[in-house]
Amino acid sequence: METKLEGGLMAEGLSFPEGPIALNDGSVLVVEIAGARLTRVLPDGRLQVVAVLGGGPNGAALGPDGHCYVCNNGGFSWRTDDGFTRPTGAAADYRGGAIQRVNLASGSADTLYTHCDGIPLHGPNDIVFDADGGFWFTDFGKTFEDRMMRGAIYYARADGSSIVRAAHPVLTPNGIGLSPDGQTLYVSETETCRLWAYPVTGRGMLAQEAWPSPNGGRLVHGLPGYQRFDSLAVEENGNVCVATLVRGGISVFTPAGQLIEFYRAPESYCTNICFGGADRRTAFITLSGYGQLYAARWPRPGLTLFA
Repeated sequence: METKLEGGLMAEGLSFPEGPIALNDGSVLVVEIAGARLTRVLPDGRLQVVAVLGGGPNGAALGPDGHCYVCNNGGFSWRTDDGFTRPTGAAADYRGGAIQRVNLASGSADTLYTHCDGIPLHGPNDIVFDADGGFWFTDFGKTFEDRMMRGAIYYARADGSSIVRAAHPVLTPNGIGLSPDGQTLYVSETETCRLWAYPVTGRGMLAQEAWPSPNGGRLVHGLPGYQRFDSLAVEENGNVCVATLVRGGISVFTPAGQLIEFYRAPESYCTNICFGGADRRTAFITLSGYGQLYAARWPRPGLTLFA
C-alpha cells in the first residue's frame, strides 16, 4: 500500500539533517552532516546550535546519562544542484570516523572511540542503545572515487571503556535498531537496499548465519529496482520503518519480512525517522537534500527507546 505522508514542515534551512531525536519538550535534535554540528529544532521551527562537532555527524541517540552520542563519519564531499544537496564521497580532509559524546547543557563534546582493536572507524553512521546502557552502531565504511571501504557493526560501552566489532564485513550498513524485546538487531544496507536481522546473544554478541549470507545476517527484505535504504526506526509492535532513498519515503516491514506500507515523502533523500509526541505517534522525518525536518501523524506508536 502506498500512501502520501500527511503532515508538514517543522523546519527548513538545515545543512543535510539526519539522526532526529524527539525530546519531551517538543523540540527535536538533529545532526547537520554538511554543517558539522548538532542542532535543536524548537517546536516553532527556530534552530539552536547545540555543538559544533567537525567532520560529518551522521547519527545520534540519547544515552542513559542524558548526553547525546553521535556517530561521526569523518566528513563528506558535496554537490548542490538547484538547492538540492547530496554527498559524493569522502571529504578532502577526511582522517577517519569517531563516536562523540555531547553534553547538551554545555555543548561540550569529547571523543570516545576512533578505533577498535587498532582498526580505524571509517564512517560511523547510526546508533541505538540497549537496555544494558551500551550501544550498537553501524560503520558505513567509506567511498572514494576509485574504491570503497566495507563497513561493520560494532557494540560499545557509553563510558568509553570497551568496543567490539560484532559483524564484518557488511556492505554499506546504515540504519540500526532493536526489536521491542531487545533480542533482535536490525541493520539496513544502503547500496543493496536490504534489511538484515541478527539475534542478540549477549553484550556485543550476535548469532550469525553461515555462507551464503554475506554478512551473517538473516535477510528480512530487499526491495526491487533501483532503491537505496538509509536509517530506520522500530514501531512499538515490532514493525521496522526504513527511510528509503531514490523512491523517497518510508518502507514499513513486519518482523517476518512483509512489506506492508510505503509512505511517499516530498523528496528523494528521505534519510531518517524517529517517533515522538505524548503518544509516540508523531513521526519526525529528515528530508536531507533540501535541508528540511518534516512532522507527520503516524498510524501506530513508535517504540520507546531504552535510553
